[in-house]
Amino acid sequence: MAQRTESDEPPEELVGPLGRGLAVLRAVAAGPGNRHRPGDLARATGLARSTVDRVATTLLRLGYVRAEERDLLLAPRAAELGNAYLSSTGLPEAVGPHAVALADALDESVSVAVPDGDGVRFVAQAARRRAMAISFRAGDVLPAERCAPGALFAADWSDAEWEAWRARHREDPLDSAFPAVPPRTPSGTDGSEGGDGSTDAVEAGFRARADRSRTDGWAADDQLIEAGLIAVALPVHDKAGAVVCAVSVVSHTSRHDIDSLAAVALPPLRAAVAAMEGALAAVSSAERGEPPAGPGTAALKEELGAGFLQSLARGLDVLCAFGAVRGPARLSELARLTDLPRATARRALITLCHLGYVREDEDGFRVLPRVLELGHARVSGLTLVEIATPHLAELVVRVHESASVAVLDGEDIRYVARVASSRIMHIDIRVGTRLPAYATSMGRVLLGALPEEERAAALASLRPEALTPRTVATPEALAEAVAETARRGYGWVEQELEEGLRSLAAPVTDGRGRVVAAVNVALHAGRCPAEESLAELLPHLLGTAAAISADLAAVSRWSPVRVS
Repeated sequence: MAQRTESDEPPEELVGPLGRGLAVLRAVAAGPGNRHRPGDLARATGLARSTVDRVATTLLRLGYVRAEERDLLLAPRAAELGNAYLSSTGLPEAVGPHAVALADALDESVSVAVPDGDGVRFVAQAARRRAMAISFRAGDVLPAERCAPGALFAADWSDAEWEAWRARHREDPLDSAFPAVPPRTPSGTDGSEGGDGSTDAVEAGFRARADRSRTDGWAADDQLIEAGLIAVALPVHDKAGAVVCAVSVVSHTSRHDIDSLAAVALPPLRAAVAAMEGALAAVSSAERGEPPAGPGTAALKEELGAGFLQSLARGLDVLCAFGAVRGPARLSELARLTDLPRATARRALITLCHLGYVREDEDGFRVLPRVLELGHARVSGLTLVEIATPHLAELVVRVHESASVAVLDGEDIRYVARVASSRIMHIDIRVGTRLPAYATSMGRVLLGALPEEERAAALASLRPEALTPRTVATPEALAEAVAETARRGYGWVEQELEEGLRSLAAPVTDGRGRVVAAVNVALHAGRCPAEESLAELLPHLLGTAAAISADLAAVSRWSPVRVS
């Protein structure tokens, strides 16, 4: 079975609900805003409104999208589709650390990109924090002719690939289909190459740069993306000598011109690429593990009936399963990983190949970078606050008490997200508030999660004060309270920070199991006995902590998550 594209004649075994479901998910990811009404999605995809509703119901229950009133938004779990591609390639592990080290050494941004048809798609970024920041998100795609990696990839294009590029440029000469870059201006005054902007003129300049990169071994971007932005790039080869990605050092004309950037960056860039190629050669092709566990599709089908598209859910499971196998995957592996019959898995693969998300080679099936268009760029940039806030809102609706997320900041906790209850008497705390860690439930969770030596040092540096008659204020008692919090897995503080204030907290973990934040519910202690509060609130709080942790694990798998 050869690789297919959506323009090819559909195969007989095509799984229609899977194709329609991916079209809706793609429309949610590619839309100009974050929010989408089902009617808008029907117009964007050309599907019937009833079909969009069934797809949306299925994607909602699977966790790939979420709903706010009548709007649909991408959910963090959508990152798992792109994660499957990134995990299967081994690129983030082999190339990412060297890109970060290179960015630190040069004090310039470094990006890693892969070829994707006639485009260039970013898969990793080590950005510098400056007022004039330079950053692309993992999953963003650029026209090949407007960046340095594109010239490196085009140096090996066939006649058919050049013709595909020409067809795309003729259809979209202003690059309006590439939202990650500023559109071209018809006059060509935006700094992009190509004189009058015609396809012939742009192609002449692009071919010249591709030929030059083949001769020189590196490529330059002298303000092709936008005025002031420059870059130099080198290709990274696999063991067989094929170019698998390109690494760019990106700067600004306020710091360098293209010649000075090349002089400064190319020597360490060559050393970094050599190290990357060595790391890629050492990457194992063995199975990596199990794909992310999703809800049981059989149970959901029984619950929702015709409103749930089981074949869409199964196809998405097959796509995610590629993340458990390094390199090409056999049909038998994917069927086993998804617990599907071989025939069912095969039909899903035929559909994914037709849509351009998977390719079949002699040694098995490979997931392709186009998968990253299914929302990865949008969700990989989510912050902890953006991930946690919808879950806090749901928790507040369930328990009718205020909920917050905080991180450890020195001897204090710092609130980073909060949703207040609608009670007349509620806890008045705002984002940014700092409170002493020793007297708060979230602080004890975060202190208790520290490694033993680090925890001992942190506790030794504290000077606890009796803020109320109930405050644990002696070093010995505080150390025991923190240890007990760690043992039981949740924090409980009864009127220690303030008279009448009761707080219950649970840890939030990342994909590596590290506690990075805490979530809590705070209420007035006079509302009910402590035991009743614990029995009523703890299950909801632990469920919210688990949901935030699962979303954080998906988003942070290959992209660091900022706190705010």
